Amino acid sequence: MGRRSLLWTIAPPLFVILAVAIALVTGFTGRSVRSFFVARTAADLENQARLTMRDLSPLVAADDHAAIQELCRNIGPVTGVRFTIIGPDGSVLGDSQGDPRTMDNHAGRPEVAAALAGKPGRATRYSATLGNRRLYVALPAQDETTPFVVRTSMSLADLNSLISSINRRIATSGVILFLVASGAVLLLSRSLGLSLDRLRRGAEQLAEGNFAVDLDVGGPKEIVTVGEAMQHMSAKLQEQLETIESERNELKAVMGSMVEGVMAVDRAEIVFGLNLAGARMLDTATPAAMGRTIQEVGRNRHLTALVQAVLADSNTHEADIHLTMPEERWVQVHATPLLAADGTLLGALLVMNDITRLRRLETMRRDFVANVSHELKTPITAIKGFTETLLEDPPETAGERDRFLTIINNQSDRLEAIISDLLDLSRLEQETDMGSLAKTPTALAPLVDRVIQESVNDQVRAGGRITIACPRDLRIDANPSLIAQAVGNLLANALKYSPEDSPVTIACSLESGEVRLAVTDQGPGIAAEHLPRLCERFYRVDKARSRQLGGTGLGLAIVKHIAQAHGGRLDIRSRLGAGSTFTLILPHEDRS
Repeated sequence: MGRRSLLWTIAPPLFVILAVAIALVTGFTGRSVRSFFVARTAADLENQARLTMRDLSPLVAADDHAAIQELCRNIGPVTGVRFTIIGPDGSVLGDSQGDPRTMDNHAGRPEVAAALAGKPGRATRYSATLGNRRLYVALPAQDETTPFVVRTSMSLADLNSLISSINRRIATSGVILFLVASGAVLLLSRSLGLSLDRLRRGAEQLAEGNFAVDLDVGGPKEIVTVGEAMQHMSAKLQEQLETIESERNELKAVMGSMVEGVMAVDRAEIVFGLNLAGARMLDTATPAAMGRTIQEVGRNRHLTALVQAVLADSNTHEADIHLTMPEERWVQVHATPLLAADGTLLGALLVMNDITRLRRLETMRRDFVANVSHELKTPITAIKGFTETLLEDPPETAGERDRFLTIINNQSDRLEAIISDLLDLSRLEQETDMGSLAKTPTALAPLVDRVIQESVNDQVRAGGRITIACPRDLRIDANPSLIAQAVGNLLANALKYSPEDSPVTIACSLESGEVRLAVTDQGPGIAAEHLPRLCERFYRVDKARSRQLGGTGLGLAIVKHIAQAHGGRLDIRSRLGAGSTFTLILPHEDRS
């Protein structure tokens, strides 16, 4: 059912009230006017009766009926009043408009009965003699010796006509007043309705976020006050919304910039908050996660169990969870209860840290400790074993003794090489972390020539096994000794792990602002599953062959750290049976 407008709510009751009020006023006024005129006419009739009593008293005393009738006939037309003289027995002694001899005894008339009793009498009734409704007033004579009654009467027709005219004027005035009041009510209602409608439209614009709306609506003081209050409320709302929006943007920026994933879950296990880092960890998008359960978003029973535990006991829980999508990773989840200001449990808040790298580093650390222990233990065991043999059971021949000493010497050299490489790695890591690596502009071709001269024997150089393709003007901003060490390690590996008659190529080029130094061999190649781990310390594809060839297992790790210390990287491409290419990628010399 539709609501009525203000006009049709206020106007009908006011119209009814106005109509009733005007009708009542008109009715009461008419009655008052009629009563006033009747009383005034009765008073006039009494005065007329008293005026004629003095002339009638001697005539009544003389019992001169003819004279009484004559007097009545004379004064009746002059005054316009009917005069009737009545004796103490009720008989009519004279009448200005009738024949007393034919008239009935008037002792039973109410006004006459009152006058005969000595009191003025008044009555209003229809006159059969004259055929109209009349007002009668009867007064007793003051002379007690000859009592009689003077009755005067007047037709009410003229009075009724006058009163009707007055009533019509009052009614007309009432109608005019009703119309004027109705118009005023309509105008007032319309004015109020327009003012309230402007307030409504302003409120709707405020609800839509338009805080620049003008609410100066005008009208009565109360409506103007409401408009001013709404205007003030608009300013306050705009200020508060701007503050909330600013805080929301700040919170969104903080949440979006966090490395940790943050997820909020309500008591029904429905996700209502998830930042970008958390969405990446869970392989989803923030909009898609909103309103979904933790089971749908996390897709991990351990994560679900962690949330349920917090919601069950309102305590803090922590766990390392293994995720497999979009890639395998470990996430440390710190789950705490989400509480309202009054302590009511709203849900759970999860802070997720990606500890995959830490886990890998821990694995690498354990592997490194095991590997370095093994690598150091092997030469130490050999040295100790042959030394104990020389001390406890010396060989009988000088050749056998020399063989033992040679083995001890070789193992000592191997131990020294491992320790030296470990120290180099430690120094490189420290210089990289501190940014204290000394760099100078260096021509690459002379550096490669010097490495070949120092690290390759004459037989290999003479055999033409090494091919160099390096522009003479190509320069890099680097530490020459470290770059020479890296190139030497790559060249030594290429010569060591490829057939003796196979070529090794060193090619230098400038591509996309980077200097690329590639060492390519025609060796047996490396399987794809080994490529990601080749630069790990002590990692070997063929451990037995590597040790037989005298490698420490740290050469590529050193090359990788040298590249990283210069802001570059090491790229490895290889296929089984097709050789390998190790590319050292370094920034070009900055000549600005």
